[in-house]
Amino acid sequence: MESTFSSPAEAALQREAGPGGLLTSREDLDRVYELERISGFISDLGCLRVALQFPDKLLGDAGAVAARLEDITGSKMFILGDTAYGSCCVDVLGAEQAGAQALVHFGPACLSPPARPLPVAFVHGQRSVALELCAQAFVARNPDPTASVVLLSEPACAHALEALATLLRPRCSDLLVSRPALPLPGEGSLNSEPEPLERFGRHFPLAPGRRLEEYGAFYVGGSEANPDLDPDLSRLLLGWAPGQPFSSCCPDTGHTQDESARAGRLRARRHYLVERARDARVVGLLAGTLGVARHREALAHLRNLTRAAGKRSYVLAVGRPTPAKLANFPEVDVFVLLACPLGALAPQPSDGFFQPILTPCELEAACNPAWPPPGLAPHLTHYADLLPGSPFHVPLPPPDSELWDTPDVSLITGDLRPPTAWKPSGDPGSSALAPRPQLELIESSPAALFLSSRSWQGLQPCLGQTPVTGAVSGRRGIAIAYEDEGSN
Repeated sequence: MESTFSSPAEAALQREAGPGGLLTSREDLDRVYELERISGFISDLGCLRVALQFPDKLLGDAGAVAARLEDITGSKMFILGDTAYGSCCVDVLGAEQAGAQALVHFGPACLSPPARPLPVAFVHGQRSVALELCAQAFVARNPDPTASVVLLSEPACAHALEALATLLRPRCSDLLVSRPALPLPGEGSLNSEPEPLERFGRHFPLAPGRRLEEYGAFYVGGSEANPDLDPDLSRLLLGWAPGQPFSSCCPDTGHTQDESARAGRLRARRHYLVERARDARVVGLLAGTLGVARHREALAHLRNLTRAAGKRSYVLAVGRPTPAKLANFPEVDVFVLLACPLGALAPQPSDGFFQPILTPCELEAACNPAWPPPGLAPHLTHYADLLPGSPFHVPLPPPDSELWDTPDVSLITGDLRPPTAWKPSGDPGSSALAPRPQLELIESSPAALFLSSRSWQGLQPCLGQTPVTGAVSGRRGIAIAYEDEGSN
Protein backbone atom coordinates (compact mmCIF):
# COMPACT_ATOMS: atom_id res chain seq x y z
CA MET A 1 0.00 0.00 0.00
CA GLU A 2 2.91 2.37 0.69
CA SER A 3 4.34 1.99 -2.80
CA THR A 4 0.93 2.76 -4.28
CA PHE A 5 0.89 6.31 -2.96
CA SER A 6 4.61 7.06 -3.00
CA SER A 7 7.77 5.76 -4.60
CA PRO A 8 9.17 2.75 -2.71
CA ALA A 9 12.43 3.24 -0.84
CA GLU A 10 14.03 0.34 -2.74
CA ALA A 11 13.61 2.20 -6.05
CA ALA A 12 16.30 4.71 -5.13
CA LEU A 13 18.73 1.89 -4.30
CA GLN A 14 17.99 -0.17 -7.41
CA ARG A 15 18.06 2.76 -9.87
CA GLU A 16 20.98 2.85 -12.27
CA ALA A 17 23.22 5.78 -11.33
CA GLY A 18 24.78 6.26 -14.74
CA PRO A 19 27.79 4.53 -16.28
CA GLY A 20 30.75 3.88 -14.07
CA GLY A 21 34.20 5.21 -14.66
CA LEU A 22 35.40 8.57 -15.98
CA LEU A 23 33.18 9.92 -18.78
CA THR A 24 35.44 12.86 -19.69
CA SER A 25 39.18 12.67 -20.19
CA ARG A 26 41.28 14.40 -17.56
CA GLU A 27 42.68 16.76 -20.21
CA ASP A 28 39.17 18.04 -21.01
CA LEU A 29 37.86 18.02 -17.44
CA ASP A 30 38.75 21.66 -16.72
CA ARG A 31 37.20 22.89 -19.97
CA VAL A 32 34.00 20.85 -19.93
CA TYR A 33 33.15 21.59 -16.29
CA GLU A 34 34.57 25.15 -16.30
CA LEU A 35 36.62 24.44 -13.21
CA GLU A 36 38.54 27.72 -13.44
CA ARG A 37 35.31 29.74 -13.23
CA ILE A 38 33.92 27.53 -10.45
CA SER A 39 37.10 27.77 -8.40
CA GLY A 40 36.94 31.55 -8.70
CA PHE A 41 33.32 31.46 -7.56
CA ILE A 42 34.26 29.44 -4.48
CA SER A 43 37.30 31.56 -3.66
CA ASP A 44 35.42 34.86 -3.98
CA LEU A 45 32.82 33.66 -1.48
CA GLY A 46 35.39 32.16 0.86
CA CYS A 47 33.42 28.93 1.21
CA LEU A 48 34.97 26.04 3.11
CA ARG A 49 32.21 23.49 2.39
CA VAL A 50 30.67 23.27 -1.09
CA ALA A 51 28.02 20.88 -2.45
CA LEU A 52 28.32 19.57 -6.02
CA GLN A 53 25.05 18.44 -7.61
CA PHE A 54 25.28 16.06 -10.57
CA PRO A 55 22.54 14.35 -12.60
CA ASP A 56 22.72 10.59 -12.91
CA LYS A 57 24.33 10.68 -16.35
CA LEU A 58 27.29 12.75 -15.08
CA LEU A 59 28.03 10.92 -11.84
CA GLY A 60 30.95 9.13 -13.51
CA ASP A 61 32.89 12.41 -13.52
CA ALA A 62 31.77 13.53 -10.05
CA GLY A 63 34.72 12.10 -8.14
CA ALA A 64 37.35 13.55 -10.47
CA VAL A 65 35.66 16.97 -10.50
CA ALA A 66 35.40 17.05 -6.70
CA ALA A 67 39.04 16.03 -6.24
CA ARG A 68 40.20 18.62 -8.75
CA LEU A 69 38.23 21.42 -7.06
CA GLU A 70 39.54 20.41 -3.63
CA ASP A 71 43.12 20.63 -4.92
CA ILE A 72 42.55 24.08 -6.44
CA THR A 73 40.48 25.73 -3.71
CA GLY A 74 41.36 23.79 -0.57
CA SER A 75 37.66 23.59 0.32
CA LYS A 76 35.74 20.43 1.22
CA MET A 77 33.48 19.12 -1.56
CA PHE A 78 30.30 17.07 -1.07
CA ILE A 79 28.80 15.19 -4.02
CA LEU A 80 25.01 15.20 -4.20
CA GLY A 81 23.35 12.54 -6.32
CA ASP A 82 20.30 13.13 -8.47
CA THR A 83 17.24 14.53 -6.72
CA ALA A 84 14.13 12.46 -6.12
CA TYR A 85 11.97 14.67 -8.34
CA GLY A 86 14.08 16.27 -11.06
CA SER A 87 17.74 17.04 -11.65
CA CYS A 88 17.07 20.49 -13.14
CA CYS A 89 16.20 22.05 -9.75
CA VAL A 90 18.76 23.08 -7.15
CA ASP A 91 18.80 20.66 -4.21
CA VAL A 92 19.03 23.25 -1.45
CA LEU A 93 17.85 20.80 1.21
CA GLY A 94 20.63 18.33 0.41
CA ALA A 95 23.21 21.10 0.52
CA GLU A 96 21.97 22.30 3.90
CA GLN A 97 22.12 18.79 5.31
CA ALA A 98 25.79 18.67 4.34
CA GLY A 99 26.40 22.07 5.94
CA ALA A 100 27.46 23.52 2.58
CA GLN A 101 27.93 27.26 2.20
CA ALA A 102 27.46 27.20 -1.58
CA LEU A 103 26.27 24.82 -4.30
CA VAL A 104 27.47 24.10 -7.83
CA HIS A 105 24.85 22.63 -10.17
CA PHE A 106 26.05 20.64 -13.19
CA GLY A 107 23.93 19.73 -16.20
CA PRO A 108 20.65 21.15 -17.57
CA ALA A 109 18.94 23.52 -15.14
CA CYS A 110 15.63 25.35 -15.01
CA LEU A 111 17.36 28.38 -13.41
CA SER A 112 14.48 28.80 -10.98
CA PRO A 113 15.33 30.74 -7.82
CA PRO A 114 15.73 28.36 -4.86
CA ALA A 115 13.31 28.44 -1.96
CA ARG A 116 16.11 29.32 0.48
CA PRO A 117 18.98 31.77 -0.03
CA LEU A 118 22.13 29.95 -1.03
CA PRO A 119 24.91 30.99 -3.46
CA VAL A 120 24.57 28.80 -6.55
CA ALA A 121 26.72 28.47 -9.66
CA PHE A 122 25.52 26.66 -12.78
CA VAL A 123 27.59 24.65 -15.25
CA HIS A 124 25.58 23.62 -18.30
CA GLY A 125 28.46 22.01 -20.16
CA GLN A 126 29.83 22.88 -23.58
CA ARG A 127 28.47 20.85 -26.45
CA SER A 128 30.38 21.10 -29.72
CA VAL A 129 28.65 23.21 -32.37
CA ALA A 130 29.41 23.11 -36.11
CA LEU A 131 29.38 26.88 -36.62
CA GLU A 132 29.70 26.86 -40.42
CA LEU A 133 26.90 24.33 -40.87
CA CYS A 134 24.61 26.21 -38.47
CA ALA A 135 25.37 29.51 -40.24
CA GLN A 136 24.48 28.02 -43.61
CA ALA A 137 21.28 26.58 -42.15
CA PHE A 138 20.37 29.99 -40.71
CA VAL A 139 20.80 31.72 -44.08
CA ALA A 140 18.72 29.03 -45.79
CA ARG A 141 15.89 29.48 -43.28
CA ASN A 142 16.10 33.29 -43.21
CA PRO A 143 16.93 34.52 -46.74
CA ASP A 144 15.68 38.04 -45.97
CA PRO A 145 18.66 40.01 -44.56
CA THR A 146 16.33 42.53 -42.88
CA ALA A 147 14.34 39.92 -40.91
CA SER A 148 14.35 40.24 -37.12
CA VAL A 149 15.61 36.97 -35.62
CA VAL A 150 16.65 35.85 -32.13
CA LEU A 151 19.38 33.27 -31.66
CA LEU A 152 18.38 30.69 -29.03
CA SER A 153 20.02 27.48 -27.95
CA GLU A 154 19.88 24.68 -25.47
CA PRO A 155 21.96 25.48 -22.36
CA ALA A 156 24.92 23.35 -23.43
CA CYS A 157 25.24 25.27 -26.73
CA ALA A 158 24.93 28.78 -25.29
CA HIS A 159 28.72 29.24 -25.33
CA ALA A 160 28.73 29.20 -29.16
CA LEU A 161 25.95 31.72 -29.84
CA GLU A 162 28.21 34.78 -29.90
CA ALA A 163 30.61 33.07 -32.32
CA LEU A 164 27.65 32.10 -34.52
CA ALA A 165 26.32 35.66 -34.39
CA THR A 166 29.72 36.96 -35.54
CA LEU A 167 29.41 34.87 -38.71
CA LEU A 168 25.82 35.99 -39.32
CA ARG A 169 25.91 39.73 -38.61
CA PRO A 170 27.38 40.66 -42.03
CA ARG A 171 24.32 38.97 -43.58
CA CYS A 172 21.64 39.84 -41.01
CA SER A 173 21.05 43.45 -39.97
CA ASP A 174 18.67 42.74 -37.05
CA LEU A 175 20.07 39.84 -35.05
CA LEU A 176 19.49 39.40 -31.32
CA VAL A 177 21.52 36.98 -29.20
CA SER A 178 19.99 35.55 -26.04
CA ARG A 179 21.95 34.28 -23.07
CA PRO A 180 21.02 32.17 -20.04
CA ALA A 181 19.66 34.14 -17.10
CA LEU A 182 22.25 32.87 -14.65
CA PRO A 183 21.82 34.24 -11.12
CA LEU A 184 25.05 35.77 -9.89
CA PRO A 185 25.99 36.60 -6.28
CA GLY A 186 25.16 40.22 -5.60
CA GLU A 187 23.78 40.70 -9.11
CA GLY A 188 22.29 44.12 -9.67
CA SER A 189 23.70 45.65 -6.49
CA LEU A 190 26.38 47.75 -8.24
CA ASN A 191 25.01 47.80 -11.78
CA SER A 192 23.00 50.92 -12.57
CA GLU A 193 22.14 49.89 -16.15
CA PRO A 194 18.61 48.65 -16.82
CA GLU A 195 18.32 44.88 -16.73
CA PRO A 196 17.50 43.17 -20.04
CA LEU A 197 14.21 41.42 -20.57
CA GLU A 198 14.10 38.01 -18.85
CA ARG A 199 11.84 35.36 -20.37
CA PHE A 200 12.06 31.57 -20.71
CA GLY A 201 15.10 31.46 -18.41
CA ARG A 202 17.04 33.76 -20.77
CA HIS A 203 18.04 37.40 -21.10
CA PHE A 204 17.12 39.30 -24.27
CA PRO A 205 19.03 42.60 -24.76
CA LEU A 206 16.27 44.40 -26.65
CA ALA A 207 16.82 47.87 -28.05
CA PRO A 208 14.60 50.65 -26.67
CA GLY A 209 11.14 50.49 -28.17
CA ARG A 210 11.48 46.93 -29.44
CA ARG A 211 9.36 43.99 -28.31
CA LEU A 212 10.22 40.30 -28.27
CA GLU A 213 7.01 39.53 -30.17
CA GLU A 214 8.52 41.23 -33.24
CA TYR A 215 11.26 38.60 -33.62
CA GLY A 216 11.40 35.18 -35.14
CA ALA A 217 13.51 32.47 -33.52
CA PHE A 218 16.39 30.21 -34.57
CA TYR A 219 17.06 27.50 -31.97
CA VAL A 220 20.36 25.60 -31.86
CA GLY A 221 19.96 22.30 -30.05
CA GLY A 222 18.33 18.92 -30.07
CA SER A 223 19.36 15.77 -31.86
CA GLU A 224 18.23 13.96 -34.99
CA ALA A 225 18.47 10.64 -33.14
CA ASN A 226 15.97 11.85 -30.51
CA PRO A 227 13.27 13.90 -32.28
CA ASP A 228 11.10 14.20 -29.17
CA LEU A 229 10.65 17.68 -27.78
CA ASP A 230 12.62 18.45 -24.65
CA PRO A 231 10.95 20.61 -21.98
CA ASP A 232 13.09 23.64 -22.78
CA LEU A 233 12.07 23.69 -26.44
CA SER A 234 8.43 23.05 -25.49
CA ARG A 235 8.54 26.08 -23.22
CA LEU A 236 9.82 28.24 -26.08
CA LEU A 237 7.31 26.96 -28.63
CA LEU A 238 4.36 27.53 -26.31
CA GLY A 239 5.38 31.03 -25.26
CA TRP A 240 6.68 32.39 -28.55
CA ALA A 241 4.49 34.72 -30.64
CA PRO A 242 2.32 32.49 -32.88
CA GLY A 243 2.75 34.72 -35.93
CA GLN A 244 6.55 34.58 -35.93
CA PRO A 245 8.64 31.81 -37.58
CA PHE A 246 10.45 29.36 -35.34
CA SER A 247 13.04 26.89 -36.62
CA SER A 248 15.48 24.55 -34.89
CA CYS A 249 18.93 23.42 -35.96
CA CYS A 250 20.92 20.37 -34.90
CA PRO A 251 24.33 21.65 -33.72
CA ASP A 252 26.15 18.56 -35.00
CA THR A 253 24.84 18.29 -38.57
CA GLY A 254 23.18 21.66 -39.28
CA HIS A 255 19.89 19.96 -40.12
CA THR A 256 17.02 22.42 -39.66
CA GLN A 257 13.33 21.92 -39.03
CA ASP A 258 10.36 24.25 -39.05
CA GLU A 259 8.75 24.02 -35.61
CA SER A 260 5.50 25.81 -36.51
CA ALA A 261 3.53 22.58 -36.85
CA ARG A 262 4.70 21.22 -33.50
CA ALA A 263 3.99 24.57 -31.86
CA GLY A 264 0.46 24.45 -33.23
CA ARG A 265 -0.07 20.97 -31.81
CA LEU A 266 1.19 22.10 -28.41
CA ARG A 267 -1.17 25.08 -28.39
CA ALA A 268 -4.11 22.92 -29.49
CA ARG A 269 -3.34 20.54 -26.64
CA ARG A 270 -3.27 23.48 -24.28
CA HIS A 271 -6.73 24.68 -25.41
CA TYR A 272 -8.08 21.18 -24.84
CA LEU A 273 -6.65 21.05 -21.32
CA VAL A 274 -8.18 24.44 -20.52
CA GLU A 275 -11.59 23.10 -21.54
CA ARG A 276 -11.09 20.02 -19.39
CA ALA A 277 -10.26 22.25 -16.44
CA ARG A 278 -13.40 24.32 -17.00
CA ASP A 279 -15.53 21.16 -16.96
CA ALA A 280 -13.82 19.78 -13.86
CA ARG A 281 -15.47 19.89 -10.45
CA VAL A 282 -12.61 18.40 -8.44
CA VAL A 283 -9.02 19.54 -9.02
CA GLY A 284 -5.96 17.78 -7.61
CA LEU A 285 -3.03 20.09 -6.92
CA LEU A 286 0.16 18.02 -7.16
CA ALA A 287 2.93 19.47 -5.02
CA GLY A 288 5.98 18.72 -7.14
CA THR A 289 9.43 20.00 -6.38
CA LEU A 290 9.46 22.13 -3.23
CA GLY A 291 12.90 23.62 -3.72
CA VAL A 292 11.72 26.50 -5.92
CA ALA A 293 10.92 29.87 -4.38
CA ARG A 294 7.31 31.00 -3.75
CA HIS A 295 5.81 27.52 -4.07
CA ARG A 296 3.70 28.03 -0.93
CA GLU A 297 2.36 31.31 -2.28
CA ALA A 298 1.58 29.66 -5.61
CA LEU A 299 -0.25 26.80 -3.90
CA ALA A 300 -2.40 29.27 -1.95
CA HIS A 301 -3.10 31.16 -5.19
CA LEU A 302 -4.28 28.01 -6.99
CA ARG A 303 -6.51 27.01 -4.08
CA ASN A 304 -8.12 30.45 -4.05
CA LEU A 305 -8.49 30.28 -7.83
CA THR A 306 -10.37 26.97 -7.77
CA ARG A 307 -12.55 28.15 -4.87
CA ALA A 308 -13.50 31.27 -6.80
CA ALA A 309 -14.45 29.14 -9.82
CA GLY A 310 -16.74 26.95 -7.71
CA LYS A 311 -14.44 23.93 -7.78
CA ARG A 312 -13.11 21.76 -4.98
CA SER A 313 -9.34 21.37 -4.74
CA TYR A 314 -7.18 18.86 -2.87
CA VAL A 315 -3.42 19.11 -2.33
CA LEU A 316 -1.57 15.86 -3.03
CA ALA A 317 2.11 15.22 -2.30
CA VAL A 318 2.99 12.13 -4.34
CA GLY A 319 6.47 13.01 -5.58
CA ARG A 320 6.99 12.22 -9.25
CA PRO A 321 3.55 11.60 -10.84
CA THR A 322 2.93 8.10 -12.18
CA PRO A 323 -0.28 6.49 -13.46
CA ALA A 324 -0.35 4.06 -10.51
CA LYS A 325 -0.19 6.86 -7.95
CA LEU A 326 -2.81 9.11 -9.52
CA ALA A 327 -5.18 6.21 -10.18
CA ASN A 328 -5.82 6.13 -6.42
CA PHE A 329 -7.82 9.35 -6.77
CA PRO A 330 -10.58 8.56 -9.31
CA GLU A 331 -12.77 11.36 -7.96
CA VAL A 332 -10.30 13.97 -9.25
CA ASP A 333 -11.22 15.29 -12.70
CA VAL A 334 -7.91 17.03 -13.56
CA PHE A 335 -4.52 17.33 -11.92
CA VAL A 336 -2.35 20.45 -11.83
CA LEU A 337 1.39 19.95 -11.39
CA LEU A 338 3.09 22.66 -9.36
CA ALA A 339 6.71 22.36 -10.43
CA CYS A 340 9.49 24.29 -12.10
CA PRO A 341 9.07 25.29 -15.78
CA LEU A 342 10.97 22.27 -17.08
CA GLY A 343 9.37 19.85 -14.62
CA ALA A 344 5.86 20.98 -15.51
CA LEU A 345 6.47 20.37 -19.24
CA ALA A 346 8.67 17.28 -18.94
CA PRO A 347 7.43 14.23 -20.87
CA GLN A 348 5.51 11.96 -18.55
CA PRO A 349 6.92 8.43 -18.05
CA SER A 350 3.77 6.87 -19.43
CA ASP A 351 0.64 7.79 -21.35
CA GLY A 352 -1.56 5.69 -19.07
CA PHE A 353 -2.87 8.55 -16.91
CA PHE A 354 -6.62 8.34 -16.43
CA GLN A 355 -6.93 12.12 -16.06
CA PRO A 356 -4.89 14.87 -17.71
CA ILE A 357 -2.09 16.76 -15.95
CA LEU A 358 -2.18 20.53 -16.42
CA THR A 359 0.19 23.41 -15.75
CA PRO A 360 -0.82 26.30 -13.45
CA CYS A 361 -1.19 28.61 -16.46
CA GLU A 362 -3.89 26.37 -17.95
CA LEU A 363 -5.78 26.34 -14.65
CA GLU A 364 -5.53 30.14 -14.52
CA ALA A 365 -6.99 30.44 -18.03
CA ALA A 366 -9.83 28.10 -17.08
CA CYS A 367 -10.82 29.61 -13.71
CA ASN A 368 -10.07 33.32 -14.06
CA PRO A 369 -12.73 35.03 -16.22
CA ALA A 370 -10.55 38.15 -16.47
CA TRP A 371 -7.76 36.19 -18.17
CA PRO A 372 -7.24 37.32 -21.78
CA PRO A 373 -8.65 35.26 -24.63
CA PRO A 374 -6.52 32.33 -25.86
CA GLY A 375 -5.17 34.30 -28.82
CA LEU A 376 -3.90 37.12 -26.61
CA ALA A 377 -2.83 35.34 -23.42
CA PRO A 378 0.79 34.20 -23.18
CA HIS A 379 1.56 30.68 -22.03
CA LEU A 380 3.44 31.12 -18.79
CA THR A 381 5.45 28.07 -17.80
CA HIS A 382 6.61 29.38 -14.41
CA TYR A 383 3.95 29.67 -11.72
CA ALA A 384 5.69 32.77 -10.30
CA ASP A 385 4.47 34.72 -13.35
CA LEU A 386 0.88 34.23 -12.16
CA LEU A 387 1.45 35.70 -8.70
CA PRO A 388 1.06 39.33 -7.59
CA GLY A 389 4.07 41.42 -8.48
CA SER A 390 4.53 39.82 -11.90
CA PRO A 391 3.72 41.87 -15.04
CA PHE A 392 1.52 38.98 -16.21
CA HIS A 393 -0.55 38.78 -13.02
CA VAL A 394 -4.30 39.20 -13.64
CA PRO A 395 -6.33 39.73 -10.43
CA LEU A 396 -9.59 37.89 -9.97
CA PRO A 397 -12.63 40.08 -10.60
CA PRO A 398 -14.79 40.89 -7.54
CA PRO A 399 -17.65 38.48 -6.69
CA ASP A 400 -20.30 40.92 -8.00
CA SER A 401 -18.60 41.33 -11.39
CA GLU A 402 -20.64 40.44 -14.45
CA LEU A 403 -17.70 38.41 -15.75
CA TRP A 404 -18.76 35.54 -13.47
CA ASP A 405 -22.24 35.48 -15.08
CA THR A 406 -21.03 35.25 -18.68
CA PRO A 407 -22.67 32.22 -20.40
CA ASP A 408 -20.21 29.50 -21.24
CA VAL A 409 -20.61 26.31 -23.27
CA SER A 410 -18.29 23.35 -22.96
CA LEU A 411 -16.49 22.58 -26.20
CA ILE A 412 -16.06 18.95 -25.08
CA THR A 413 -19.52 17.95 -23.86
CA GLY A 414 -21.58 20.70 -25.50
CA ASP A 415 -23.39 21.42 -22.20
CA LEU A 416 -24.04 24.88 -20.82
CA ARG A 417 -21.88 25.53 -17.81
CA PRO A 418 -23.78 27.06 -14.89
CA PRO A 419 -22.54 30.44 -13.61
CA THR A 420 -20.05 30.33 -10.78
CA ALA A 421 -21.35 31.10 -7.31
CA TRP A 422 -18.22 32.55 -5.75
CA LYS A 423 -18.25 32.92 -1.99
CA PRO A 424 -15.27 34.45 -0.19
CA SER A 425 -13.09 32.06 1.77
CA GLY A 426 -14.30 33.54 5.07
CA ASP A 427 -17.97 33.01 4.23
CA PRO A 428 -19.57 30.40 6.53
CA GLY A 429 -21.49 29.05 3.56
CA SER A 430 -18.29 27.80 2.01
CA SER A 431 -17.88 25.13 4.67
CA ALA A 432 -18.03 21.53 3.54
CA LEU A 433 -20.63 20.72 6.22
CA ALA A 434 -24.01 22.47 5.93
CA PRO A 435 -26.55 22.22 8.82
CA ARG A 436 -30.08 20.99 8.10
CA PRO A 437 -33.18 22.17 10.01
CA GLN A 438 -33.34 18.76 11.71
CA LEU A 439 -29.83 19.35 13.13
CA GLU A 440 -28.37 16.82 10.71
CA LEU A 441 -25.17 17.28 8.74
CA ILE A 442 -24.79 16.74 5.02
CA GLU A 443 -21.49 16.45 3.20
CA SER A 444 -21.47 18.77 0.20
CA SER A 445 -17.98 17.89 -1.03
CA PRO A 446 -17.93 16.53 -4.62
CA ALA A 447 -15.26 14.01 -3.63
CA ALA A 448 -17.39 12.72 -0.73
CA LEU A 449 -20.44 12.41 -2.99
CA PHE A 450 -18.31 10.48 -5.48
CA LEU A 451 -17.13 8.14 -2.73
CA SER A 452 -20.68 7.49 -1.49
CA SER A 453 -21.77 6.49 -5.01
CA ARG A 454 -19.01 3.90 -5.43
CA SER A 455 -19.82 0.24 -4.97
CA TRP A 456 -16.39 -0.35 -3.40
CA GLN A 457 -15.20 2.22 -0.88
CA GLY A 458 -11.97 0.65 0.30
CA LEU A 459 -10.91 -1.97 2.80
CA GLN A 460 -13.09 -1.60 5.90
CA PRO A 461 -12.36 -3.68 9.02
CA CYS A 462 -16.05 -4.44 9.91
CA LEU A 463 -14.96 -5.73 13.32
CA GLY A 464 -17.36 -8.31 14.73
CA GLN A 465 -19.43 -8.45 11.54
CA THR A 466 -17.42 -11.02 9.57
CA PRO A 467 -17.58 -14.71 10.62
CA VAL A 468 -14.28 -16.45 11.28
CA THR A 469 -13.45 -19.13 8.70
CA GLY A 470 -10.46 -21.30 7.99
CA ALA A 471 -7.97 -20.48 5.26
CA VAL A 472 -8.43 -22.48 2.03
CA SER A 473 -6.26 -22.87 -1.07
CA GLY A 474 -7.12 -20.52 -3.90
CA ARG A 475 -7.01 -21.05 -7.65
CA ARG A 476 -3.67 -21.83 -9.25
CA GLY A 477 -2.41 -20.92 -12.69
CA ILE A 478 -2.82 -17.88 -14.91
CA ALA A 479 -5.99 -16.13 -15.99
CA ILE A 480 -6.04 -17.72 -19.43
CA ALA A 481 -5.95 -21.29 -18.07
CA TYR A 482 -6.45 -22.07 -14.36
CA GLU A 483 -5.61 -25.62 -13.27
CA ASP A 484 -9.24 -26.43 -12.37
CA GLU A 485 -10.64 -25.32 -15.76
CA GLY A 486 -9.49 -28.29 -17.82
CA SER A 487 -7.88 -28.27 -21.23
CA ASN A 488 -10.79 -26.58 -23.04
